[in-house]
Amino acid sequence: MTDIEISRNSTKLDIRDVAKKACIRSDDIELYGKYKCKINPKDSDKKGKLILVTAISPTPLGEGKTTVSIGLGDALKKLNKNVILALREPSMGPVFGMKGGATGGGYSQVVPMEDINLHFTGDFHAITSANNLISAAIDNHIYFGNELKIKKVLFKRCLDVNDRALRDVDLGTRHDSFTITSASEVMALFCLATSLEDLRKRLGNIVVGINDKYEYVYVRDLKLEGALVALLKDAFKPNLVQTLENTPAIIHGGPFANIAHGCNSLVATKTALSYADYVVTEAGFGADLGAEKFFDIKCRVGNLKPDAVVLVVTIKALKYHGGVDKYMIFEKNDEALKKGFENLDKHYNNLKKYGVDIVVCLNKFNSDTSEEINLLIDHCNKLNYRFSISDAFKLGSDGAIDLAKKVISCETKNFKMLYDLDENIISKISDVCCGIYGASKVVISDKAREKIALIEKNNITNLPICVAKTQYSFSDDKDKRGVPKDFVVTVRDINLYNGAGFITVLLGDIMTMPGLSRRPNYEKIDVVNDEIVGLN
Repeated sequence: MTDIEISRNSTKLDIRDVAKKACIRSDDIELYGKYKCKINPKDSDKKGKLILVTAISPTPLGEGKTTVSIGLGDALKKLNKNVILALREPSMGPVFGMKGGATGGGYSQVVPMEDINLHFTGDFHAITSANNLISAAIDNHIYFGNELKIKKVLFKRCLDVNDRALRDVDLGTRHDSFTITSASEVMALFCLATSLEDLRKRLGNIVVGINDKYEYVYVRDLKLEGALVALLKDAFKPNLVQTLENTPAIIHGGPFANIAHGCNSLVATKTALSYADYVVTEAGFGADLGAEKFFDIKCRVGNLKPDAVVLVVTIKALKYHGGVDKYMIFEKNDEALKKGFENLDKHYNNLKKYGVDIVVCLNKFNSDTSEEINLLIDHCNKLNYRFSISDAFKLGSDGAIDLAKKVISCETKNFKMLYDLDENIISKISDVCCGIYGASKVVISDKAREKIALIEKNNITNLPICVAKTQYSFSDDKDKRGVPKDFVVTVRDINLYNGAGFITVLLGDIMTMPGLSRRPNYEKIDVVNDEIVGLN
């Protein structure tokens, strides 16, 4: 059966029963139909163990972090652990683009699959509307006299669709560009806010432009925060759904990890930690992107400490980073496989810099041979990696019991950040680009230097950085696979996300508005006999 057929044939509990089993009071839920609801945020002194699922550098085919995360959550539940998943919401960009749905796969899914992938409870639309109200207010202010003396507009409109034509638009009075909603600052700050009041403060701190004295102009200067909070008030409540095996799953927020910080909302994670003994969450793309930002941004803001990290690896990704073309990825090539181990080792050693306890997990595909799996096992045993195999796609929770047991045995004792916030901006950029990616040199464009100087002039340097780059390489060149050596990265641009509380650094040719592929996934999606098809 296809993913969507498995999802439809599953036995779902009424969401009120799911909430009750998670000890969430009926007064704290707001129903959105029978199988999904909003829940009131909670941040209690009781704190469960936090498990992060990340991965080695991915292929264009996807590696299944969400499938592993869901299978791990179900397996912990089968071992009688009190567990809640905390995951991101899918963006319609990838859903209609190259990736398709983002709710897991096979017998390791969250449901209702169609609802989650398409509109869900409307959070993305609320964030898009709030973002674009800011843009409308900026241009309205300028139209009616520009009392704030805005000389240059810095804030961009957004849309939750991959549309490369919006990378350059003529607004009549100036040229501008859109970002995808997942890369917008409103999404970023929404996912890092700790309360509605904190959300209000962060919205007010958004920099919208520069005045004639080269000082920043903020959203709060437009007297807009109240209207924005009103738009986002309901969206700010986390969403509760369930897995195929009825494990509670909180799904909330959805920034990309290659062009944003790649984690579900902080309020969702803290709510899950307040109710459960184990919380399984994930960070997007490879550990060089998602995990680094999870640690250096989200954990720093939320005062979180991961108790265990699952590093997902696939045979196809290892071969891809060993030099195999993606169209030949399923053919036998043991030499490429072994060469790809370098990518795994680089990610593993990067994670150790944070002091975390790690489980390397093979996400098993039907195409994997026993010989290939044994080569990986031998490599991990040789280096004393804690190792497990997940077959949750095929077997559900039964396929991840060993992984769950190994995660339970983990205990991070000496968690630390990569850099201190009081370092200068260029130093922090170097810490990530050289210390995590392995770059030998960082070149900073004149445009980026000008923006860094402006940030310094306005005394806003004490922030973490969020690097936007290709997910397919440690470098800023997607074609440099494996573990490239002696490479240079180029900082093309800098964007201050003051409301979110970080500085975005754009490397190479990375775009904050992706384009659609030659054969987008929307070609497969349809409605037949009143049911959605092709959403896998």
